[in-house]
Formats: sequence, structure tokens, C-alpha cells
Amino acid sequence: MEVREILTILPHRYPMVMVDRVTELVPGERIAGHKCVAYNEPWFQGHFPSHPIMPGVLIVESMVQIGGLLAHASDPARAEQPKVVLFLGIDKARFRRPVVPGDRLDLSATALQRRGPVWKLRGEARVDGNLCAEAEMLAQVADASR
Repeated sequence: MEVREILTILPHRYPMVMVDRVTELVPGERIAGHKCVAYNEPWFQGHFPSHPIMPGVLIVESMVQIGGLLAHASDPARAEQPKVVLFLGIDKARFRRPVVPGDRLDLSATALQRRGPVWKLRGEARVDGNLCAEAEMLAQVADASR
């Protein structure tokens, strides 16, 4: 799944789209993709000027977005009416190493549990195979009209 298709699912737009490509998708089970981290992204101007590091909250947002794409792709009723994935919560978030400009942030999410439209997901973010961040997330697939 390339960015054009991602943009038809996620409501986010620049600079908040945090998934550039989906490389693996098994509906109802797991998803993998990545974000290419560029020096010209707006947060690096102030975080931090002499030592740019991707803010942890944006790494979490990246994991949430890839998890939202999994939930959306796994909802068989999604074609019937427009859907949006809402972020409900996060647990067990841990940051292991910084993410810097030039890194490719490899993202993955695995479904842990599903109750109706609510998903519990485990997300991971890696650079060069090294774990940067991990978390458990809750998301809900809802009608876009709400």
C-alpha cells in the first residue's frame, strides 16, 4: 500500500501523516510498514536544534496510525460507509533509542484482541532492526459521520 492509498484511509495530512508505505498486511492479525524520517520535518526545528530527535509522542503516533490501518483493513463493513479509526488509549509505552533524521522507522502492529469495533494492538518501531519504541494501543473503527 503506497501513500496515495494510505491517504484515502487516514484523515491525517502533512505534517501529521506518519506512515509512508505498508509493506505487509494480514487483515485481523498484523501489519508492517515504514516512515522515512527527513531532516526538513517541522518538529526538528525545535526538537532539538543542535541535536534533532523525533519526539516520542510522534513515534507513538506512527505506531497508532499503522495500527489504525490494520483495524480499517480488517473491518469487513468498511466499504458500506466511510469509516475513521479513533485512538482510544495507550499502555506500556517504552522508548529504547532515539530516532533521528535519515532513519527509516520500521513500524509494525499486531492485533492482541478485538471486541466489536474496538481493537487492542501491540505496536513496535524499529530502526535498522533495533527496537526504538513499543506500546499497547486501543483503537476504534467508527462511522466517519460521527
